[in-house]
Amino acid sequence: MRALKSLPAAIALFSLAGLISAEVIKDFGKERLNSSPRHAEWVDIKSGGHTLKAFVVYPERKDKAPAVLVVSEIFGLTDWVRSLCDELAENGVIAIAPDLHSGQKFEDLDAARKATSALPKEQVKADLDATADYALTKIPSCNGTLAVCGFCWGGGVTFAYANENPKLKAAYSFYGTAPDSADKVKDIACPVYGFYAENDERVDATIPKAEELMKAAGKKYEPVIYKGAGHGFMRSGEPADPAVREGDKKARDEAWARWKKLLAEF
Repeated sequence: MRALKSLPAAIALFSLAGLISAEVIKDFGKERLNSSPRHAEWVDIKSGGHTLKAFVVYPERKDKAPAVLVVSEIFGLTDWVRSLCDELAENGVIAIAPDLHSGQKFEDLDAARKATSALPKEQVKADLDATADYALTKIPSCNGTLAVCGFCWGGGVTFAYANENPKLKAAYSFYGTAPDSADKVKDIACPVYGFYAENDERVDATIPKAEELMKAAGKKYEPVIYKGAGHGFMRSGEPADPAVREGDKKARDEAWARWKKLLAEF
């Protein structure tokens, strides 16, 4: 299988080894999932010649809600990603996370990196398209508004997908590398909001070029760098993370405050 080539340089996975410790791979999030009052379910989505699994969490509200497509880290659809979907639903949106890794579980970072780099780019886009269409046409409680978010690898995928799906109303890219050429931003039809860590120069170094490209193309791009945070702070800043880091926790709280406001607006 061919590696992802059309997505941003952020998806070059081999540089992640020095940024993510082994402790990060230890999954958590079941406690939130098991205690949540919100309805969640697994759904089957037809994507090309295969069936894609996706996890959906619904908000508790009396009217129809917008949907947010959630793109995971390289570790796949972990309990943490699903718990984040529940947190999104707690804030009033339908969260839908496709299992782009087809149920694979990873014992270490290297295995996750190899599996993700082997995902065919055509399959990733087709699976995201199928999930987006499902949210808009197969979920009766969706109000027809769709956004996308992603973390690390998924953050790079998110920025790239904003250029590929004109139906998106917003894109929230968390510490994923940004586009580096005009053709990767020319078709973006929605605002892109970036959430970055101060101690993440590999990713942060891509921000200025993306700002230049987005400005030249007349697109809205609002990157924010959170002080004291390291790469992956939305995960490593979780109170439930056994290895929670204080600087990341502060950044996560600040990022969530900003994200909640943006979610209420889109």
